[in-house]
Amino acid sequence: MTESTDTRPRGRLTLLLIALIFLGPLAFAAWLYYSGETLQPEGRANHGVLLEPITSLPEAVPGSAMYGLEGNLWKLVYVHTSACEDDCRNGLYTIRQIRLMLGREMDRVERVFLHGDAPLDTLYIQAEHEGLVALGETPLADFLVNRIPPDVPPNGYFLVDPLGNLVLYFPPGIDPRDMVSDIKRLLRLSRIG
Repeated sequence: MTESTDTRPRGRLTLLLIALIFLGPLAFAAWLYYSGETLQPEGRANHGVLLEPITSLPEAVPGSAMYGLEGNLWKLVYVHTSACEDDCRNGLYTIRQIRLMLGREMDRVERVFLHGDAPLDTLYIQAEHEGLVALGETPLADFLVNRIPPDVPPNGYFLVDPLGNLVLYFPPGIDPRDMVSDIKRLLRLSRIG
């Protein structure tokens, strides 16, 4: 009889531990949900700037010729609305090289150059940037430039998904390998384009 009374408290403690193991995480998750607390990881996976909230370009700037381009492709967009000199030519060179660095995934990405009202050097574009889509759309160019966060340098590169959603902005001077890493990650995770 004395043995059964000695094991009773140990049995209750075991039952309490088992209940705590199963109900503890549930209680913690409920506390996080109802208190509004969030746990964000310290590091981040992307090198580009995530443009939040995600904006649908066809809704924000209706009638743009960019939406009539090759369907189901991601678009790497470079905006430069003044005369295309050295910095512009470097930007065009960068998006060409980024696309080539994507390897077998490069067919899923289209390069777009928004030059606004600035005259376009068509001979240069044809000779150096075959396959580049050049559009003189000032409203779309202005909208994109205004979406760059104030603490981030302008004259970078935008990534637009096949549905027309503005996803990432890459500031000028970013390491091209970091851009390729971000784009490849999105292409791998994407079921569109």
